[in-house]
Amino acid sequence: MNISSYINLCKPKIVILLSITALVGMLLSVDFYSNIFTSLASLLGFALLAGSSAALNQIFDRESDKNMERTKKRPLASGELSLVNALVFTSALLFLGSFLLLYYSNLMTLLITTFGFVFYSLIYTIYLKWTTPQNIVIGGLSGALPPLIGWTAVNNEISLLPLMLVLVIFLWTPPHFWPLAIDRLDEYKKEGVPMMPIAKGVSRTKKEMIVYAVLLFGTSLAPFFYGLTGYFYLISTSALNLYFIYLCISYLSDRKNKLSMKIFNFSVKYMFLFFMATYIDFLIRIYE
Repeated sequence: MNISSYINLCKPKIVILLSITALVGMLLSVDFYSNIFTSLASLLGFALLAGSSAALNQIFDRESDKNMERTKKRPLASGELSLVNALVFTSALLFLGSFLLLYYSNLMTLLITTFGFVFYSLIYTIYLKWTTPQNIVIGGLSGALPPLIGWTAVNNEISLLPLMLVLVIFLWTPPHFWPLAIDRLDEYKKEGVPMMPIAKGVSRTKKEMIVYAVLLFGTSLAPFFYGLTGYFYLISTSALNLYFIYLCISYLSDRKNKLSMKIFNFSVKYMFLFFMATYIDFLIRIYE
């Protein structure tokens, strides 16, 4: 048994990023620090469910993954794992993750996580991905939920700050993923995936990236103006957003699309740095 194949089936880099945003959702609540063990057990449950969702995505996409350079080395596409083993492993993750979330957090958290699971692994993977150029925009909702999930796991209630963080991730998703779609345009076109650059053109996609980047900036300012964050958050996130907007504007005149992977890679760092800044600001405000 190749353990790395099972790990790669879960898209570990994506699960780690999702888990970090869920963890920050927990850390922003003072109740986390009096219930650290149960909170972390809930986080583990979430991570297992996220991994099972990613695995199910690969199960459904196993044939198309064989034809794309970016995905042909995935465990199922390459033949490292059998379909039966993948299904058994995915089911085990789903069951254990659901048990941990329900036992250590609450029903609300499990329901929100289950919604994200169904939305990504079934609605997005089976339907949205293949039928609309807005696939990433709509499908991005599932990846935007972790801060809210982390918050509700600790508090068993929905609050304004985690909802704002959900909106930040939702608006970040299109300018994060579309550069990758442009970079792999021929592969998506060959597989018949109607990504935005294929359906509406590269130029239109780049213009919409700027719109989303500007909306992202405005949304990320909202927690500060609602008095939920402080000046460290304001300065840090403003710097991140202004550079992101600069990259998107520069991309508009990049006819050879040389900036594609630079923007994609920065957007991943953006998300990590954004949530780090949000938590550092929380600590500063707590100890003022």
